[in-house]
Parts: sequence; structure tokens; C-alpha cells
Amino acid sequence: MKFVSGDRIFFTVMLALALAGFAIFSSATLGLLARNTGSVSHDILLQAGLGLGLGFIAFLAARIVPLGQIKRFTPYLYGATVFFTALVFVPGIGFHAGGATRWINLRFTTVQPAEFLKIGLVFMLAWWLAPRARELENPKKGLLPFTAILAIPTILLLAQPNTSTTLLLLATGAVMYFAAGAPWRDFGILAACIILGLGVVVLARPYVLERIKTFIDPSAHSLSSGYQIQQSLIAIGSGGLLGRGFGQSVEKFNYLPEPDGDSVFAVFAEETGFIGTLILLSLFVALAARGIVIAGNSPDLFGGLIALGFSFLIILQAFINICAMLGIIPLTGLPLPFVSHGGTALVAIFIMSGFILNVGARRTA
Repeated sequence: MKFVSGDRIFFTVMLALALAGFAIFSSATLGLLARNTGSVSHDILLQAGLGLGLGFIAFLAARIVPLGQIKRFTPYLYGATVFFTALVFVPGIGFHAGGATRWINLRFTTVQPAEFLKIGLVFMLAWWLAPRARELENPKKGLLPFTAILAIPTILLLAQPNTSTTLLLLATGAVMYFAAGAPWRDFGILAACIILGLGVVVLARPYVLERIKTFIDPSAHSLSSGYQIQQSLIAIGSGGLLGRGFGQSVEKFNYLPEPDGDSVFAVFAEETGFIGTLILLSLFVALAARGIVIAGNSPDLFGGLIALGFSFLIILQAFINICAMLGIIPLTGLPLPFVSHGGTALVAIFIMSGFILNVGARRTA
């Protein structure tokens, strides 16, 4: 098939993750039956229709659209994703839940525009960095404009608040910046700015400080802020080597918060054990590794930065979610790519994958 000609290995791994992710999500969603929190069949249909169905259509569109056309309209694309993200603050349009305003209410479902902001920012950085790779040594032509590009989405996301996505985009942007040839001098400057900014966020946002305290000593908050990580570790430990069996998780019923969302990896680990989680991790690593190979073989820097940015973003988001469930880092709200509840996130991941494959196709065009 022509649309997979960019890289059959990448497409095969992506398809395996998408199908496995839907199966894992469907099993985890059954845990909601004991909670009376909505229609399980409705959630599964939305994930299948708006996530997998619409997502695969978006994947095909991203795969076949000429990158030259995208490059020409990149500033407008970036501006549209910024505007779309800002709409969450408009009364009557934005949807507030869980102490955050991150969604747009479409009445029959909600959309999280920050997922598309990820795509817009990667394209914007690739568009800006590609012709300036030899000028990044000069702070006025490199570090300062780069910081300005990152500042707009950072302000919007922190205002929602969405700290975890902010850090994800900052890390992805930094990787693209240095891959384009930025001097290592700027690494220390950016690291110091991020650490300082994170310190301000921790002091200004009590919930962030609470998550850090819980991470340091989860047992001290076992019935409050530490409850989710405690139940997650119980679920993962219960899986053992081979797991309880697919669909046989106990923790997803009344114990794990958001078994189909943030905690979906814990449900999967309980049902498939160490072997199952190792296979899932291997698929994520294989997808990112193949994406980086595609980036390295790109005929131009613009395409290479796009493939690198999306590949790094996917693998970093996956490992942040998994590490949070293992108690290695503080809890975040980032979904597990291809798996967690959220049609918007799934569509965005499919679009990223389509563009990576698009870059791969240009290698043999």
C-alpha cells in the first residue's frame, strides 16, 4: 500500500500499538462498571469512533499531504493551534473539570486543544530552525527567538493549568533546538531558566508542591494524594511475571482512580505482568527508534526535525506516564499514547505518526 511506503516497519509498530492500545483501553474501561460514572459502551464507542476511526483518517491525511505545502503555511498552522488552545478561556466554550480549564465543550464530547498545540509547536520550531541552523551560535538569532516561540504556549498551558504538558513541550523543543546545531552553552541557560520557572510554579501552585511531597513520601498520604500511586504499585506488583490474565484486573474495580486514563498502565501491568509490560515498552522504543532513523535519513533539516520532534514527544510522553505509575517521578496528567482515554490525544498521536511516515516517504521519493 502506497501510504505505508515511507517505512513499513514504523507503520507496523504503530498499528500494533494502536490495536493493542484499544484492547487495553477496553479492558480498563470495564472497571467503570462498578462506579456508575457513565456508559462504558459510550466511552468505548467514542474511543473507537473519534479516536481510532477519525485518528486513522487524520493519519492518512498527514501521510499524503505534501510537506512543502505544510511548510509554506506553518506560521498560520501554529497560530491556529495557539488560538484554538486559547479558546478554553472563553466562557461558554471552555470546559472546567478537576481544577483545570483544558477542554472545549462540543456538547456530545470534549476536545483538548493542547494536543494539537503540540503538533503546531513542533512544526513551528522545525520551520524556524531549519534555515537558521548555522546562525544559532548568535543568541540574538538563536536563543532569544527560540525562547519567544516557546513562551506563548508555555503561558497558555500554565494558565489552564497544564504543567506536565508544558514540561513535555519544553523538553521536545530543547531536543529539536540542539539537534539543529545550537551551542551547548545554551543548554545551561535553558536548564537554569526551566528549573527557576518550575520553582516558581511549585510555590504558586499548591497542588504541584503536594504531588512532590507525595512522591517523596507516598505512605504519608496513603488515603489522600498518595492513594493513586499506592493503588498503582499494588496493581503492578500483583501482576507478577505473567499477570492475572487479560480482563482480570481487580484494581480497576473501585480501587484505581481513572483506570482508563492516567492509571491504564497499572491495569495493563496487573493483567499481563512483567512480560506484557516489557512487550509494550519495546513497541514504544521501537516506534521512537524507527522515527529517529527516519529523521536521520531525511533529505532536508525541516523534515528531519519534524520526525525527530514527534518521535521524541511520543516516547517521552509514554515514559513520563509509565514512570509516574511506577512512582519514579511525581504523578502527572499525561495520557499513555495510543492507550489512555481521550479521543483528542489519540487523533493527535495518529497525526504525528502520519507526518513521521510522510518524512520517511520523501527519503525514497
